[in-house]
Amino acid sequence: MSSLNAFLHPKKVENRKIVVSSRFVEDGKPVAWEIRPITEKENSQLEKKYTMANRKTGVERLDRDAYAHALVAAAVVFPDLTNTELQKGYNVLGEVNLLKEMLTIGEFAVLSEAISELSGLDRNDINEQMEDVKNGSGRATLS
Repeated sequence: MSSLNAFLHPKKVENRKIVVSSRFVEDGKPVAWEIRPITEKENSQLEKKYTMANRKTGVERLDRDAYAHALVAAAVVFPDLTNTELQKGYNVLGEVNLLKEMLTIGEFAVLSEAISELSGLDRNDINEQMEDVKNGSGRATLS
């Protein structure tokens, strides 16, 4: 039987630097963005924030677009999306609006995919690991 030590001292998921676009250049080189993983607690808070109940039916609906943009904005460490100078430079208020103005749809997709992967949502990898567990191979190590 395993001890609880692995659960008390898990490996820390480090921030990652990625180049989202070749449009952001300094000294002739693309500038990397820094992203961080999103915890399930943060994810739940965002889901709750962007879930609205229909007043007539009471049925709840997640505003997926607003949620997705807020999730990505929450994971960006650099550039500092809260920086007022940066927001003024794009003539917007707020981190989400800044991202929408700064990035093309493809750049946003690259950023979003990297954040999902860093946060443990690499679907192919997790699905393979779940299959290993189901098949009793014992080789699966969910990270």
